[in-house]
Amino acid sequence: MQTLDISQINILAPYPVWYEGEEILFKTDYNILYSVAFELDDMLGLTAYWFRITNRSGKKSPNDKKIQQTVIIVIEEFFRKNPDILLYMCDTANEQQAQRDRLFLRWFNAYEQKKKYVIKTAVVYDEGIPNYVSLIVPIEHPLLEDIQATFESEIIMFQNNQ
Repeated sequence: MQTLDISQINILAPYPVWYEGEEILFKTDYNILYSVAFELDDMLGLTAYWFRITNRSGKKSPNDKKIQQTVIIVIEEFFRKNPDILLYMCDTANEQQAQRDRLFLRWFNAYEQKKKYVIKTAVVYDEGIPNYVSLIVPIEHPLLEDIQATFESEIIMFQNNQ
């Protein structure tokens, strides 16, 4: 993965971001520290990255539009530098994964990202626990149809193994 341009993100993001190791961090007005990371996953020969956002402070986060804006700008920078695929799985902590999935999709769709990206979501169960998984791909990706088919076949495989 090409390193994201922090200075470019900071031009647009309401919260200043910085690198700590391979993670991008930012702190909110409510003194909550978040990290954003991208982890490589070879999805049947396609270059994909798992996108992860973590509340490192472990504090309850209020409805803060600046978090949404900062995260979307980081994702935009990811795709500006990397013509790859993003995968996202909601954290299952506190059994709030369904709520996290709805929030992330609302964040993502609120910025008219549908004009730029295809987003597919699915639920797979692991030992009875629902896991919400999303695929995000630029609409112009030359392998868009293959990527969507691969994602759907992987989801079907996981669902059949339950």
